[in-house]
Amino acid sequence: MDRKNYQIDLQELTKQNNIQDFEQGLSTKEANKRLEEFGPNKLESEKTPKWKMFLRQFNNMVIYVLIIAAIITLVLGHYSDSIIIGLVVIINSLIGYFQEASASNALERIKEMLSINATVYRDGQRKEISAEELVPGDTVFLEAGDNVPADLRIINSDNLRIQESSLTGETNSVEKISDVISKEVALADQVNMAFASTAVTKGSGLGSVVATAEKTEIGKISAEVSSVKKRKTPLMQVIDKLGSSVSYFIVAAAIVTFFIGLLFNVYSISVLSMAIVSMVVGTIPEGLPATTSVILAKGVNDMAKNQNTIIKTLPAVETLGSVDVIATDKTGTLTKNEMTVTDIVIGDENFQVTGIGYEPVGDIVKNEQPVEIDEKMQLFLESGYQANDTHLNNDNGKWNIAGEPTDGAFLSLYHKVFPHGEDSNYQKIDILPFDSDFRYIARLVRKDDQNYLFVKGSPDKLFQMAKNNDDNFAQDTWSNRVKEFSKDGKRVIAVGYKKVSDETTSITHDLINNGLNFLGLAAIIDPPREEVIDALKEIRSAGVEVKMITGDSPITASAIGEKLGLADKINAITGPEWDKLSDEERIKAADENQVFARTTPGNKIEIIEALQKNNKVTAMTGDGVNDAPALKQADIGVSMGIKGTDVAKDSADMILTDDNFATISKAIREGRRIFDNIKKSILYLLPISFSEGLIIAYAILTKSEIPLHPTQLLWINMVSAITIQFALTFEPAEAGIMKRPPRKTGAKLMSRHDLFQVTYVSILMAVVSLVIDAFLRGNGVSAVISSTTMINVLIMGKIFYLFNIRSQKSAFSKNFLSNPKAFYFVGLMLLLQVILTYVPFMQGIFYTGSLGMMEWGLAIVGGFIVLIIAEFDKYIRNLKLKGQFQLLE
Repeated sequence: MDRKNYQIDLQELTKQNNIQDFEQGLSTKEANKRLEEFGPNKLESEKTPKWKMFLRQFNNMVIYVLIIAAIITLVLGHYSDSIIIGLVVIINSLIGYFQEASASNALERIKEMLSINATVYRDGQRKEISAEELVPGDTVFLEAGDNVPADLRIINSDNLRIQESSLTGETNSVEKISDVISKEVALADQVNMAFASTAVTKGSGLGSVVATAEKTEIGKISAEVSSVKKRKTPLMQVIDKLGSSVSYFIVAAAIVTFFIGLLFNVYSISVLSMAIVSMVVGTIPEGLPATTSVILAKGVNDMAKNQNTIIKTLPAVETLGSVDVIATDKTGTLTKNEMTVTDIVIGDENFQVTGIGYEPVGDIVKNEQPVEIDEKMQLFLESGYQANDTHLNNDNGKWNIAGEPTDGAFLSLYHKVFPHGEDSNYQKIDILPFDSDFRYIARLVRKDDQNYLFVKGSPDKLFQMAKNNDDNFAQDTWSNRVKEFSKDGKRVIAVGYKKVSDETTSITHDLINNGLNFLGLAAIIDPPREEVIDALKEIRSAGVEVKMITGDSPITASAIGEKLGLADKINAITGPEWDKLSDEERIKAADENQVFARTTPGNKIEIIEALQKNNKVTAMTGDGVNDAPALKQADIGVSMGIKGTDVAKDSADMILTDDNFATISKAIREGRRIFDNIKKSILYLLPISFSEGLIIAYAILTKSEIPLHPTQLLWINMVSAITIQFALTFEPAEAGIMKRPPRKTGAKLMSRHDLFQVTYVSILMAVVSLVIDAFLRGNGVSAVISSTTMINVLIMGKIFYLFNIRSQKSAFSKNFLSNPKAFYFVGLMLLLQVILTYVPFMQGIFYTGSLGMMEWGLAIVGGFIVLIIAEFDKYIRNLKLKGQFQLLE
């Protein structure tokens, strides 16, 4: 069946379905035949088995090397070494598994959104069936309160209105008609279609099923969500690349060293093999996954506690720190999704209304001064309040409406003057509900033995009514005022009234159109969230662009964008315009435009993909079902926690529990701090690991006794990774962190100087350790004591080097005390070293012995030498940077 369903004539639809009358419906036989052909109206999804998730964690170069090392030690009979290496492998794999196992369950949420039951016509009878049994061609009856069970072409509409905001981004319910729409239009403008999972808010109607299950618009979203292949986060890309590069280098060095050892007959095969295992285990940065996970987990915890943010996957907290572009939904994200009257025009006077949202707090002002409520203003407020069938509710301090957002704006306006909860003095007699054919709502009321008719609706309709009452009505002047408000992205509603006879007890269209006293205009807008403007300033100062993707009109969206300060110059493109572009043109359009209006869910994911093809790290924020595919496609998806749908939350990596866009700015700052601290951890970890490898390599090449066992090397790498290195988790943000541009996609983690520092610190630690070892051996100290001393020399080197790597400022400056927790972790590491050195149980496992004061003194001196030389290098580097800045100035 043609998917351009809004173009199908109803007679053609009848022919396609082989039925004479829609209320006759399909026969049971035909329905069963189509059920066999098209399948049930439900969405299917596949889940990855947990065992597959777990096995995937072993697909890592570092893990491969460690597994081989564990097998070799097992074959050689070094069981304790093999067990400890195996435990390290399992711990690292479990970390990855639990991250992946907590991933989104968006597909299940989408499945739950499809209606359970449907009212259909079959064999000439109206009956209720399971929604799963619906087939293309079925005639479905809809009424207020129903969820639409499939995609329907509207056949008949009796004031039918459907809320589609979660699918299209439109705030208001959409009026549905049965007319043919012959031109190409966006999803939000397909007013003769009803889409699965949307809700009927008013009226009733009939619709013919044109799509079920995965062929519906919600089904397409489900397919897009399931087909999205998540890119690795920038951090994980860098770490994976680093881990692989280091692993290949270590394996290559180990193979070369092994053959040199064989060539010169340094040791027996078994001893040489064990030495090579020690070299590999010592050099491989086993602590890298653990350190990274600890820092990320701390960031996740801090965001949840202090920033009203739930991070679902650990790497996501860092990803925001490297984003180039934030693509955001408008409704409910940048705006409150609460229509608000901002301006009133009565006669020649313009008034402003303070306060935003549905909460009835604010004033009607002129020239910033509150105004007295005169007779005309009171009639205006009463007209908007009475010509209304929506309810304003206060749920424990949270204001919300049951009905239409536009009507809700008038209720809030009324109660800013007249307290909520007090009854109006007008007695309600009759109401004429809003009808898309007439575009107004009216109510008949009585007060003081006088009947009044209050009307609210489209300005052009009320202008004609006013003209019928007064030939001198200045219609052109009022039309120009409407245009001015519209240019500013505001919706304009006109209100009027007339006195009618006491005998009038019902409303007719003739009664209304016979003439009306025009009262004035109200300009309404879905207001920008107050905190968003400042947040956007900070985000833009950090070099991050913000793109608005919405189902609203380009005029409204651009006006909101200007108010928010989205960019210095707002460029907009619509969904239908976007659809006509080639792939290359889309990449350019995604970069050049700040507003994307009248978009479909498919457009959103295409915009994200175009930005990513341009090497942009993207964040996507949203709260609707229509945002789900783009939320999942983006490098980091951000959902609203209060107004966000379950589908959006499950598709996202991060949830803002307060629906506050400004939290993203704080998250970017936190993400950058976390990346800085992870980089510091890596630059801190690598020299120690490499120095261990150099020590073993030196022993092999000089035919010396291997000074360190594999288990000792694992102790140095893993235990220090979860103690000393953990101190870097608490490092505060560097000055000016939000003034620098985002990290470039694909940029190397380490600069030339970083590589130089890693190299010389590795060599320095190895040389200091070997010199102390030679000194002790020369003075007759046993191999066990000398080996234990070397462990403590390396640990002291790590402790002293920590204070160098923490900051670009000198370790001896005031910055020394900026992270008090660093001293707690140093104390914990020293306690563990004492246990390792003196507790008999630990001595048996790790081949250690008790040290005297001389050995401890040598370890401390060795560590201090590392700090002094690294600080001298930092001093020289800072002098050069200072000189460069002076030249720039």
